[in-house]
Amino acid sequence: MRLNELRDYIGTELGAGRFRDYCPNGLQVEGRAEVRRIASGVTASQAVLEAATAWGADAILVHHGYFWRSEDAAITGIKKRRVAHLLKHDISLLAYHLPLDAHPEFGNNAQLGMKLGFDEQGRFGEQDIAMHGALVHPQTLHQLALHIQTVLQRVPQVIGHANPSIARIAWCSGGGQGYFEQAVALGVDAFLTGEISEQNVHVAQETGVAFIAAGHHATERYGVQALGEHLAGRFGLEHRFFDQDNPV
Repeated sequence: MRLNELRDYIGTELGAGRFRDYCPNGLQVEGRAEVRRIASGVTASQAVLEAATAWGADAILVHHGYFWRSEDAAITGIKKRRVAHLLKHDISLLAYHLPLDAHPEFGNNAQLGMKLGFDEQGRFGEQDIAMHGALVHPQTLHQLALHIQTVLQRVPQVIGHANPSIARIAWCSGGGQGYFEQAVALGVDAFLTGEISEQNVHVAQETGVAFIAAGHHATERYGVQALGEHLAGRFGLEHRFFDQDNPV
């Protein structure tokens, strides 16, 4: 399919224009006009670019792209090498940050909830990015942590007593630790995200609401895969996900 058609379809499907974001969402680097093979990855790192190029990708779809608001705008060093690689091989880079977190079907939070078997009951946080709901069957915090470890293949960091029953949970993939106190106000028993900050420990200890940090990368692997598979099925494209493990 044509690159501009792919860009327009994804932008419309994700509602990219309605988000106040920290980076441009959409086509960040333009490559060849025709797309037959689309690679996906969490972050447009050099390793992901090289793996996708070796596979023969025409375009790369990621959650973490380039040109973040807080970074130096100069295209030097690592950024120069990455952009030069894409331009040399005529490969497009499409990146979607908050739109891919929030989408009700392909979003990181929707996919994370489905993978872990959570029953979504509502949303909260800025631009309704985070979710809350219930476990199908209440579990102890220890049992829930083991379940998360099995599904995500990552040992989570858990703040809370092991035995209390967890029935209601809130979650936000990636760096969603700033939503912890909003989750507490919803009356949940536990909050799951990717990262933890110093103050989260005190809030967990003083409220009795468990805090689970399961890895920024590990909690954000599923949205971009789901979107890539959707595009492959709808438009007859080849799709392959390239995962570069990250301990954070």
